[in-house]
Amino acid sequence: MLAYLPRPPADTSRYGTFPQKPDLPAAPGALVEDGGQKASAAAAKRGAPMPNYQSAPRHGGFVPGEPSLPPSRGSLTTQHHRGRPSWCPPPAPQEAGARLYPLHALSVANIPNSSRGKTSARSSTIPTPEGLQSRRCKLLEEDSPMAQASKRQRQRYVTKVGKCQVNLGNIQDKKRFLSDIFTTIVDLKYRWFLFVFMMCYVITWVVFGFIYFLDAWLRGDIGHQGDPEWQACIENVDGFVSALLLSVESQRTIGYGTRMVTANCAEGVILLIAQSIVGSMIDAMMVGCMFVKISRPKKRAQTLIFSKNCVISLRDEKLCLMFRVGDLRESHMVDAKIRAKLIKSRQTAEGEFIPLEQSELNLGYDTGEDRLFLVEPQIICHVINCHSPFWDMSAESLRREQFEIIIILEGIVEATGNHCLAAGMTCQARTSYTEDEILWGYRFEPCMSLEKGAFQVDYSRFEMTFEVQTPAASAKELHELKKLEQQEHSTLSLYWDHLLQPC
Repeated sequence: MLAYLPRPPADTSRYGTFPQKPDLPAAPGALVEDGGQKASAAAAKRGAPMPNYQSAPRHGGFVPGEPSLPPSRGSLTTQHHRGRPSWCPPPAPQEAGARLYPLHALSVANIPNSSRGKTSARSSTIPTPEGLQSRRCKLLEEDSPMAQASKRQRQRYVTKVGKCQVNLGNIQDKKRFLSDIFTTIVDLKYRWFLFVFMMCYVITWVVFGFIYFLDAWLRGDIGHQGDPEWQACIENVDGFVSALLLSVESQRTIGYGTRMVTANCAEGVILLIAQSIVGSMIDAMMVGCMFVKISRPKKRAQTLIFSKNCVISLRDEKLCLMFRVGDLRESHMVDAKIRAKLIKSRQTAEGEFIPLEQSELNLGYDTGEDRLFLVEPQIICHVINCHSPFWDMSAESLRREQFEIIIILEGIVEATGNHCLAAGMTCQARTSYTEDEILWGYRFEPCMSLEKGAFQVDYSRFEMTFEVQTPAASAKELHELKKLEQQEHSTLSLYWDHLLQPC
């Protein structure tokens, strides 16, 4: 979950991950490379303490006077240092009376932690100059391309194949799973499901075989084998193995005719009836679980594919977020619907931290465009308007954000072909897109053509995109610019109309 905690953007908005905290006083003289050290030396000679200056909020605690580093992850192309930078000096002793404040502490979020009370005293202490210098160099090391590449490989909420990366732990009331034993068995993995399937039969065979053997031993049938005058309760049972074979033959209705229960004892008849009923119940339950597990349309989602990347470009003079979806099978999905969720961390105005907030992305719910007739690959469009969380996001700010878009495609499996077992069941396919998989200023290439009286779909062009001219400004800025142009045009037209009117 800590992978979803990025550095705060320069401008805070409703959909920002973290709002900027109030500024704290800092001592640039203890942090600046050249000018700061000279100023501190001069102040030491005069015997006056260094003043504390007010510092503006910055992304990594950078101070004016340091060698500037690019703020965005996508523009880190010239820094190649893996370890400590060559210009980073060793920690120098400072005056004991100087108060130092780490600038990078302003960008740390208020994350709820169980050990917060234990570390409150430690966090309130003022760091030493040596520790501050090492933290500063560590921040500069983290801005290297290698460190940024490792940050980009963060944990996904949903993988590209649709698997949710959420593990449930510390469940106290586990009896709820036993109350819904049918769903619990169906949700098991195949190796465990087959193990439970076999053990249900093996255990019942062994238990009833032991009971048959115990009954034959107590009545003396085992000691009177071959005695024609002895009226046996269970014939031809001379040990546990033969009693086990009798149990298997009785429950599976094999009936070879050598071992059987006679009418000379009532308990043998009761045992046979009980085993028949228990065997029928096990058959109904386990065969039903096997049928449901095989017929579940999970594998149907493997033939529903999504494009690897999202694209952002203009469509009908509106900035749109688009991706492509397709179905590889000729048996189509019935009543296919698509929706999207934005997963992003943020902090409320009251200071509450929401680690993985889910917000809805409108894919045409109000116009019915979210209901698909998925015969050919379709491009799904999300119009970035004032109700969209990407309203204030530009091409530059996109590289500083951290979020994840979850795409969910649902539909009913058509009752044709090999999917007759899964007829009428709802199939769901999922995928996700992170901010690194969104291409600004691109568009999907067409993959359909008309050949021999039919439309031909070329899935080799499904992932292909091409670059188009797209403004790097946000949709809000484009909207304001368009309104300004309209106002200027209306003012100019009124001016010319006034000039053309006769006196």
